[in-house]
Amino acid sequence: MSNRYYGPLHCGGYYHVFSRAVGDEKVFRDEENYQYFLDRLRHHISPVAAVLAYSLMPNHFHLLIRVREEKEVQAYFLLVKKISYNPQQHDLSDFVVERFGNCLNGYVQAFNKRYRRKGGLFMNRIRRNRAEETADILTFLFYIHKNAVHHGLEQQIGLWPYDSYRPLISGDQAWLEREEVMALLDGKQGFIQFHRKLSVANDYPTPNEL
Repeated sequence: MSNRYYGPLHCGGYYHVFSRAVGDEKVFRDEENYQYFLDRLRHHISPVAAVLAYSLMPNHFHLLIRVREEKEVQAYFLLVKKISYNPQQHDLSDFVVERFGNCLNGYVQAFNKRYRRKGGLFMNRIRRNRAEETADILTFLFYIHKNAVHHGLEQQIGLWPYDSYRPLISGDQAWLEREEVMALLDGKQGFIQFHRKLSVANDYPTPNEL
């Protein structure tokens, strides 16, 4: 997998995208913050990138995404910019990164207004690693879902209410690319067993079977 933290987000590519709060700030202070952030992901990011998994921690977040194909991103470019995409003038990767910027900036504005604070909330630009093969995608998937346990927020995978483990099993959040994730692991039981097997191998408490 690539370790270029600020490389381009190419159409069709899979990426682990992440960012954290500045200093000792918290990105999420209450339930409404988490939900509002997910709403913004669905609104700003889903049109340009399929979201396969996420984990929202109090002071940072992780996403596993697949940037959509060129025709899809170009169509959304036209919808947003009101002009047709021209490869001589525009860059689709820049447009995708711009959508992330709009997503986070809008969240920060609402967050600052609610808590009467000023200034930035996230560190610099979003960071990203590209998955070069299926094994990388699965590595990122497990890493994201074990994050709450890794940081001591839960005792086992599947209990943290602000990651995608349970929604992917239940299908509650229709905007997640559930079918794509399940296809990688041969369905729901394969998904559960994948996390269970790696939890044992990495000495993490095993997830419940829902």
